[in-house]
Amino acid sequence: MLIQQWRSQYSLNVLCRVLDVSTSAFYSWQRRPTSSHAEQDALLQQRIHELHQASKGRYGAPRLQADLRAEGQHVSRKRISRLMRVAGLRAKGKRRFVRTTDSEHTCAVCPNVLNRKFAVQYANTVWASDLTFIPTQEGWLYLAVTLDLHSRAVVGYAMEAQMPATLPLTALQMAVGTRKPPPGLIHHSDRGSQYVSKIFQAELTRIGAQGSMSRKGNCWDNSVLESFFSSLKRELLDTAPFESRTAARQAIFEYIEVFYNRQRRHSTLAYLTPHEFERQAQVA
Repeated sequence: MLIQQWRSQYSLNVLCRVLDVSTSAFYSWQRRPTSSHAEQDALLQQRIHELHQASKGRYGAPRLQADLRAEGQHVSRKRISRLMRVAGLRAKGKRRFVRTTDSEHTCAVCPNVLNRKFAVQYANTVWASDLTFIPTQEGWLYLAVTLDLHSRAVVGYAMEAQMPATLPLTALQMAVGTRKPPPGLIHHSDRGSQYVSKIFQAELTRIGAQGSMSRKGNCWDNSVLESFFSSLKRELLDTAPFESRTAARQAIFEYIEVFYNRQRRHSTLAYLTPHEFERQAQVA
């Protein structure tokens, strides 16, 4: 009952008056024994609230169901949704995605080798990259990300106040340094000027990677990165922009390194985290 939930903050008389319930009716309800199902719902709702808070409000019923299952609790998604509604909980809503691609150039582009084959069997065989920008009160913070399509793990990223041609190159070099992919890696991106640049293509050649690029104006050819940026903006940004680029950098670092790669359950990975998925693939 809402009265019981809010009694620590408001007087009983005020709550009963607002909700149009007599105090005698409240005391009568309080004396009634609680049913076993209601007790279970109360305990489950508390755990759902804790898991929702742990995700910083990012999780909806599907990922909360996976969290509960990992704890040994098998609860239907419908029941979780109902208890979330009662508690006033919801996942952060979708945000409008804005494109940053500059494809109005005359540079040569790579063929679409990937061709939307996003299900990749082995790690460090297919990577995908893209750029976006994050609003702050100081101006935009530009972000380049490289994902391993096998596990959807972020393997490289870079952030700058401006949009230099070297931004995606820095993200790629981070990924190469940490993952050390064998020759034959496929690297997919859009046709942006940063990706067709001589320095970026030279780096792909140096590491023995094969370039792949989306068709012009076709966002679905790199939809995994589109989805990642959509999730990042939905789950990380509040209604107002960050106070500073420094604050945005720190939040993005924490989101990628602490939450996304190690804690966030991915729907395309049977609700495993990227790191869990990679560990299971290694022992399979």
